[in-house]
Amino acid sequence: MKRFRNLFIAIIAGLLLFAAWPVSSFTFLIFVAFLPLLWLESIIKSRKKFFGLVYIAMFVWNVATTWWIWNASIPGAVAAFVANSFIMCLPWLGFTIAKKWLGEKVGYATLIAFWMCFEYIHVTDWGLSWPWLTLGNAFATHPQWIQWYEYTGTSGGTLWILLVNIFLFLHIRNNYIKNESKSYKNLLIGIAILFTPIGLSVLNSNFRLPDKSKSFIKNIVVVQPNIDPYVKVSEAAGSFESQLAILISTTEKEIDNNTVLVVWPETALYMPSRIDEDNLKENYFLNPFWAFLKRHPNISLFTGIESYRRVDKKTKYSEEFNGEHYESYNGSMLVDSSGASAFYHKSMLVPGVETLPWFLQFIDNWFAKFGGTTAGYAKQKDRTVLQEKNGYKIAPAICYESVYGEFMAKYVKNGANLICIITNDGWWKKTPGHKQHMNYARLRAIETRTWVARSANTGISCFIDPYGTVIDPQPYDTKAAIKLNIPATINTKTFFVRNGDILSKIMVGLSVLLLAWATSLKIRKHFLKKIERR
Repeated sequence: MKRFRNLFIAIIAGLLLFAAWPVSSFTFLIFVAFLPLLWLESIIKSRKKFFGLVYIAMFVWNVATTWWIWNASIPGAVAAFVANSFIMCLPWLGFTIAKKWLGEKVGYATLIAFWMCFEYIHVTDWGLSWPWLTLGNAFATHPQWIQWYEYTGTSGGTLWILLVNIFLFLHIRNNYIKNESKSYKNLLIGIAILFTPIGLSVLNSNFRLPDKSKSFIKNIVVVQPNIDPYVKVSEAAGSFESQLAILISTTEKEIDNNTVLVVWPETALYMPSRIDEDNLKENYFLNPFWAFLKRHPNISLFTGIESYRRVDKKTKYSEEFNGEHYESYNGSMLVDSSGASAFYHKSMLVPGVETLPWFLQFIDNWFAKFGGTTAGYAKQKDRTVLQEKNGYKIAPAICYESVYGEFMAKYVKNGANLICIITNDGWWKKTPGHKQHMNYARLRAIETRTWVARSANTGISCFIDPYGTVIDPQPYDTKAAIKLNIPATINTKTFFVRNGDILSKIMVGLSVLLLAWATSLKIRKHFLKKIERR
């Protein structure tokens, strides 16, 4: 068994990370989940062996936590598991090298800096962006612990986790493994770091602003039509009429004279041939849609739409047809009885399913792209707020985009007072994926102190208040419409909204400095050896 001891330790690390992840009840395990890897690093001299064991731990974590993406795309899932596990190993490799070159104390600091640098790079639009397993997301089901995310975002949670793990490990190593001393300094520091943020968070939550939503008259209706996404994309165009009828009938059962905004999910308006944004009213199949809006002229509708638009010249994402160039979008629009007032085109595309980086284009045909194109969806660069006629200023988020904290905060910085998340989590079927995704939206509410209206095709649709409290969540695989009075007020911009992810940016800068320092020491040592030989 000694032969496989290190392998078992690596697997335990991956299982601890999985066991701590939403929607598990064992979140506190995240504060000891890295202890096995820190122990392995302290006893293994071979970097190759250590890298291999870390890879096993990261692979176990990735597969156990996000296995459900297999339901959306088998090749995409395999690529995500393999690639993301490898990328996650790089901070650990940098840590073990830096620890040898720069010393133990600086070495542990490099682990924090390199890991947080990796997480920050992973939330940029680099083609394989996958922030689902950002450490700070682990507390999504415990908003009462992390009210301070309005200052730090999820990077504060990542720093919290790493610091506690490192100080607990140093205490265990020094007192029970090396028997160097019976000092409790590291343990006390670790405990203080563990409980202080929770205490501050509880105090912060006790000073909540008064809830004005009950006294506000105008309401928002969120619709969950519960249409199987696989049926949606596989059926002939005629099924669009029946799907639209479900959306309309479900909506009309809940709206009243005080309803001013209705939210439909991602790809609510979907046709196999897509919908021309420039000729919406000429589309015969949308006649019931316009009739619905004319019956309710005071209502604005924010809805997902699979669409296209003719462009004047060839672009990176355009396709040519009969000499014309067209871009396709996984998009959304704000519309009322007079027509569409604004469109938003999804910016952060899902790797493998909706986009691939240039260096993986050769495997494009392997990936299931539901409603996608060979060229991929065109993206929108700007974080443009959608202005609704009754005072709501919408921050639109289509599916996966709601996982990006700084990305969504830019909308609120630009004046948004309501986050509308529209998604189609049914691709993953009834798995932990849709629960994790909904809970991540709670983090966006806390970071920006902004109300969230979430419409999920098959669930979970809900409202989330600025403190991360979920209101009226609808079960998966249920047709429903929910309603809530939400004030269209101007938000007091949080520190995170005003300044972005400062912690991560500091760690990126620190990582660059540490790398430069380590490199300079290595070069200096090399030249000194040369001089000694002479």
